[in-house]
Amino acid sequence: MAAHLPVGRFRRYAATLAAYALPAAVTWLLIGALVNVPPIARGAAIALVLYGLFYGIAEVADVNGLWVPGTRWQVPPAFVTKKSSRRILAVWGGLLGPGLATRNPYAGFTALLIGLATFGSIKIGAALAIAVGVAHGTARGLALLRDAREIDHLDYLQSVLRSLYWRRVDGLMLLLLAGLSVAGLVVR
Repeated sequence: MAAHLPVGRFRRYAATLAAYALPAAVTWLLIGALVNVPPIARGAAIALVLYGLFYGIAEVADVNGLWVPGTRWQVPPAFVTKKSSRRILAVWGGLLGPGLATRNPYAGFTALLIGLATFGSIKIGAALAIAVGVAHGTARGLALLRDAREIDHLDYLQSVLRSLYWRRVDGLMLLLLAGLSVAGLVVR
């Protein structure tokens, strides 16, 4: 992909991905380091089983109106209106990259937060948290680049159908995670 992009566009793409992935990595690192004290691990594993079963079944069964833990907050227009493009990128990347200060319709996102607390090791939790942060921030940055390029071609119905598909996938992954957590509790 990079070989076919003009240098200026490649730099913009790289800057966008970095603006989303780096703050996400740092934020998730802090979370992973803070929640991984050994006494919390067993309780977090039990919470992960219950959460995964509840939301996994609800998302696979397509229960309408189910509240997904998270925030309704979005980036206020005053943060980005009449600002330089670099500042806009820094604000959006810093707030949206980690995923904590923005709307997220998938229950699996909260499961990541609970799951990070199950390791009982600050080193392992921090390392996995960095990976989660980089993956989430990069995915958000790539989605922005995709949507910016295809904004005129997006069909609202197609967008809703994709969202429904990914909610079911999210539900299946939550059920898998709940099963793995039960196995982890049994082995401990």
